[in-house]
Amino acid sequence: MRKMATVRKIDSIRPIPDADAIECAVVGGWTVVIKKGDFKAGDLAVYCEIDSWIPTEIAPFLTKPGQEVKEHEGVKGERLRTVRLRGQLSQGLLIPLSVPYNMVVDKGGFLHTSEDDFYEGEEVSEILGITKYEPPIPAQLAGEVKGAFPGIIPKTDQERIQNLSSELAEWNAERTRWEITEKLDGSSMTVYMIDGEFGVCSRNLDLKRNKDNSLWKAAYAQGLEELLEGYQEFDKCNIALQGELIGEGIQGNPYKIKGQKFFLFDVYLIDEGRYMNPSERHGLIEATGIAHVPLSDMGFMLVSLTMDEILAMAEGKSQLNDSTEREGLVFKSMDGKASFKAISNKFLLKNGG
Repeated sequence: MRKMATVRKIDSIRPIPDADAIECAVVGGWTVVIKKGDFKAGDLAVYCEIDSWIPTEIAPFLTKPGQEVKEHEGVKGERLRTVRLRGQLSQGLLIPLSVPYNMVVDKGGFLHTSEDDFYEGEEVSEILGITKYEPPIPAQLAGEVKGAFPGIIPKTDQERIQNLSSELAEWNAERTRWEITEKLDGSSMTVYMIDGEFGVCSRNLDLKRNKDNSLWKAAYAQGLEELLEGYQEFDKCNIALQGELIGEGIQGNPYKIKGQKFFLFDVYLIDEGRYMNPSERHGLIEATGIAHVPLSDMGFMLVSLTMDEILAMAEGKSQLNDSTEREGLVFKSMDGKASFKAISNKFLLKNGG
């Protein structure tokens, strides 16, 4: 699960040209605009990542004067987005440790007897009531619920490169090779075959068979049930295909395609408890002809690229439509043991993410 609010060390504080009241804090690969003097380099603080839903009681200043307070899943608050302030990119929010400590005290907690009891890397999302913002699902995608997303299949959500400073240094030292694919801006979709039963899931739910539901329609149109039936008959293995559904009625259809289409990005071998590595996955693609997310490179080496250089790589036009700014890139090691995503800051600023 993505950690939305964690205790992090502030690596450095940088001035912002021509700004008297604000400055920039650097936390891992993130930059956050803060009020001047609120924090100093080396301080521990709570870092809240973009897409966090921040309750109003935590940060009432996020709601602009005269603006109505929003609500998400019954909680009044605001979503953290990527913004520019005085020309400085700001992604996230820094909160002093006194805030979670006081909330623990109010709730009768006993694990933290002082602010000094919080440790670097500790997740405090639950203490603060901070959750990940999930946009409303369009009616044609929601469908009728069969049950929760199957627990034996992992949900897909690669970590952002900004949270992986130490890992990046290790990968460079080990000369790790990567598959690079385009991250598509659509709706998460998983199809599975478990002991002969075929199913279709949205990000969080297992959906009842329904020819009018967009995810099921895509599964029918692309013959995914027959494909997995054949795979299970041949390999006797429970399997899940995970990918992105894009097209009309989804995220404004930035790729301007007709209808809707499923693009694969992962294959999970349920009985083995692992994902296929890129070579295995592309072997399956060649054998079945199923659509795959656009491929940028196979066997790429980061070769001491910095985090900023990787984020710059993420910017560019989509392979599906050269007039559309792509969301970013996904990197998966060729041995299948590591992965991360680099989201285009240009995309985030344009789309309010």
